[in-house]
Amino acid sequence: MKVNQIKKVGIAVLAAGMLMSISLLATPARSANQDDASATYKAKCAACHGATAEKKFDPTMAQEEMVKVILAGKKMEKPPNMPAYAEKGITEDQAKALAAYMKSLKV
Repeated sequence: MKVNQIKKVGIAVLAAGMLMSISLLATPARSANQDDASATYKAKCAACHGATAEKKFDPTMAQEEMVKVILAGKKMEKPPNMPAYAEKGITEDQAKALAAYMKSLKV
């Protein structure tokens, strides 16, 4: 190969590598909250709400209200009460993911 051809091949390889790096940076990653919502639900919620959120869950409730209940808890007419999960380390983003996951179980 001539030096000129080697330079062209090198530039092409470099450009391809840069394009691949840019595309990887531009690809939105799934959030850990979305990936963990199912596992969190099974670990913390399913015991009271059931495997398919069939108990003590109103899918027509606004997401903001669901997030508030998940984070702050709620006293129920009959025990068990909904615990405040903010105290247990659940963040607002995780609560949103949980609410969305629970609604998806009802579709």
